[in-house]
Amino acid sequence: MNAYIRLMRLDKPIGILLLLWPTYWALFLSADGWPDFDLLFIFTLGVIVMRSAGCVINDFADRNIDKHIKRTKDRPLTSGEISPNSALVLFAVLVLIALVLVLQTNILTIQLSFVAVGLATLYPFTKRWTNFPQLVLGAAFGMSVPMAYSAQTGTLPIASGIIFLASLVWTLIYDTLYAMADREEDIKIGVKSTAILFEKYDQNIITLLQILLILIFIAMGNIFNLGLIYYFSLIIIVFFMIYHQFLMRKRQNSLYFKAFINNNYIGMTVFTGIFFSVVA
Repeated sequence: MNAYIRLMRLDKPIGILLLLWPTYWALFLSADGWPDFDLLFIFTLGVIVMRSAGCVINDFADRNIDKHIKRTKDRPLTSGEISPNSALVLFAVLVLIALVLVLQTNILTIQLSFVAVGLATLYPFTKRWTNFPQLVLGAAFGMSVPMAYSAQTGTLPIASGIIFLASLVWTLIYDTLYAMADREEDIKIGVKSTAILFEKYDQNIITLLQILLILIFIAMGNIFNLGLIYYFSLIIIVFFMIYHQFLMRKRQNSLYFKAFINNNYIGMTVFTGIFFSVVA
């Protein structure tokens, strides 16, 4: 059982949190207050299930790659604790559970869920043929936004696109940081990533992406008429970003990973600003 927990990364909930925050942004903004509690439950559980499914299919796709990377060589599929067939069965079961959850919503959300599953399944394989797998992951994670919005309102207005864009750019930032921690080993085995593509300009490009993200968050505040607490939360986020810049300057893999983990506080701070703007 422990091996399956590790395969689904339930022992490392950071991925769940990074996916959960944009989902909550969309739920609370679409409701302009508390969303329907059944949707809050469905999407919270759905995030846990789909993130787990994503980890399973990712490890299945990378089972012959992970053994060459120090950080991943002991994963259950690579070490032989779990067979590839068992992993595929688990993936199918998790997707089925997610389908049961989404069937409790509406037709538009169900239709969007197929796009979400497709992107989540495609992502692990993209690192073999494109330098932008982080962008595909951003789209996969971002699909929780239109799904949450459509589940709450039954529609998909243009305004929801700004939340999706925020999620996409944020994912591109933190997953590039994640890839920077594995860059040397990825180059050796031929895996592609934005970290490899950006090379020595990685910190400069992440800085530009962070500025872009702040501008998107400002636009989000204007579109949804959010209050001063929300804008104050953006000031706090700027300090987190400066901290990440400091970590990157040291050019140490462990600190790249630390910056990746710390991005959780950006998502949480944005949600706090949204919550006190639309609920309080």
